[in-house]
Amino acid sequence: MGAKMDLERWIAWDETVSQRLRLDRRRGWLPTLLGLLSHTGDGWLWIAWPLAAWLWGDAAWRHIGQTFLVGVLLTAGVVTLLKFTIRRRRPQGQWGQMYRKTDPHSFPSGHAARAAMLALLGWAVLPAPWAALLSLWGLAVAATRVLMGVHYLSDVVAGVLLGWLMAGVVWGLQGPLGLW
Repeated sequence: MGAKMDLERWIAWDETVSQRLRLDRRRGWLPTLLGLLSHTGDGWLWIAWPLAAWLWGDAAWRHIGQTFLVGVLLTAGVVTLLKFTIRRRRPQGQWGQMYRKTDPHSFPSGHAARAAMLALLGWAVLPAPWAALLSLWGLAVAATRVLMGVHYLSDVVAGVLLGWLMAGVVWGLQGPLGLW
């Protein structure tokens, strides 16, 4: 009984904090900018451009494309499995109806997991200035998921931690399995 009460209290705290951080109900340029930034983390973009780099790039771009593509697909599989196992509902809201319809589950955040995975892998396959930009982008995308009200704070934190784990898995698979 005590553990259940602690979990319920923690969930209530998470929901309250997440609600206070939301900016999606405001009008003006900031929510619009945050919404656009959030969409830059959409999965289809991060399948399309690494696939293009892998198929049509030179050797260096093929390596980057393969690395990111494997990471995105592997991360998506693990996130989907967790979401459909845990089944936490997304916060209520108007922004992000596409996400609410196609993926009603909130935990963990796929955008945060993907962004964190790409940011960490970026340090392994990109020049430092590009990796730094990718890391800043990843942090911003993860934050927008709470700010725009499509995730709770814990969804994003769990997504980032999962993304870092997935980056390590992808990087670790390169050598032993000779994937690329």
